[in-house]
Amino acid sequence: MADNTVKTPMLDELEKGKWPSFVKEIKMAAKKSPMAQDLLGQLEQSYNEKIGHWKHGGIVGVMGYGGGVIGRYSDLPDKFPNVSHFHTIRINHPSGWFYTSKALRTLCDIWERHGSGLTNMHGSTGDIIFLGTSTPHLEPIFSELTKEGFDLGGSGSDVRTPSCCVGPARCEWACYDTLALTYDLTMSFQDELHRPAFPYKYKFKMSGCPNDCVASIARSDMSIIGTWRDSIQVNKDAVLEYASKGMNIQKDIVENCPAKCMEWDGKELHIENSYCRRCMHCINIMPKALRPGKDRGATVLIGAKAPIIEGALLSSVLFPFIKIEPPYKQIKDVVAKIWDVWSEEGKNRERIGEFIQRVGLGNFLEAIEVEPVAEMVAHPRENPYVFYEEYFEEDEGEEEEK
Repeated sequence: MADNTVKTPMLDELEKGKWPSFVKEIKMAAKKSPMAQDLLGQLEQSYNEKIGHWKHGGIVGVMGYGGGVIGRYSDLPDKFPNVSHFHTIRINHPSGWFYTSKALRTLCDIWERHGSGLTNMHGSTGDIIFLGTSTPHLEPIFSELTKEGFDLGGSGSDVRTPSCCVGPARCEWACYDTLALTYDLTMSFQDELHRPAFPYKYKFKMSGCPNDCVASIARSDMSIIGTWRDSIQVNKDAVLEYASKGMNIQKDIVENCPAKCMEWDGKELHIENSYCRRCMHCINIMPKALRPGKDRGATVLIGAKAPIIEGALLSSVLFPFIKIEPPYKQIKDVVAKIWDVWSEEGKNRERIGEFIQRVGLGNFLEAIEVEPVAEMVAHPRENPYVFYEEYFEEDEGEEEEK
């Protein structure tokens, strides 16, 4: 390091072992960046004292935007003046995280001029993360980013930057064009992305197939996961080739099927597709023999989140199957209804999944004008006393007649 007076025995421990270390990266940046040097000093003090020394000092951002910048300040500005401001900037990533080397160099050049030089490629939402700059540099950074074709991502109680898997660009299993849908939603919801107006954040994540490589089912308020509704395509000769080369189809495929919808008689693989759960296990194991069906679209799910205030939630089925085709009207129409209801009735910092738990799925579906379907049922009703709305309507009519 350029500043040999910065001693970090606690942080040095994190460089040991075979795993990559963020400490090593900060030390590399510290050779040129005074901000990174002071960052090391403050982190070392935090590790020794077991106290975090970062504080949020109010709203900070760029003109016209309410999101994209996360304000962060040190509560030790006299001791570590170069990180007295240490704001994080989120930059909207391209669909599928495809970059040219020129684009990456451009981003790094901008950041070395105006910030610490530390980046996170990428944040858990997907954004390009610039870690550490001061308030006077925010507008110049924004100006240079937009000049090069980049925009800020989402932060706060808004639409977070939509993200997706590589989809049909590189994956043969993609059941719809994740890249096109992600771009369309990003462009369509610009106002909701840049100007926080919701009870809390709202995330879209697009996965091209049930392998769900962006983990949308666990992390997004709306998961759009590619699937098919006809039969799995089977190449019988390829199945036999796998068997002849030593694969134990009975053990590796049939017995691992969660739906128990497959049989192997030693010569032919039989699939009862009406029972198939689209888990992709058999297709992943025998990619030359099995492929998703031809009638492709997506399952739309809602309500996932990580544990913050309440516990973690996996998303639940909203639409078992829809076609994903421009202009994506069905998705946008239901999103508009969801936001209207949630914005009106949701509590502060209440994710849509928590909102649904609070008001009940039936009431939520009625409010957004979506008919319930069997695929929404997580498990059979435990309460034996079942009442239907039409019963109450009939009772009310009989009382009026009397």
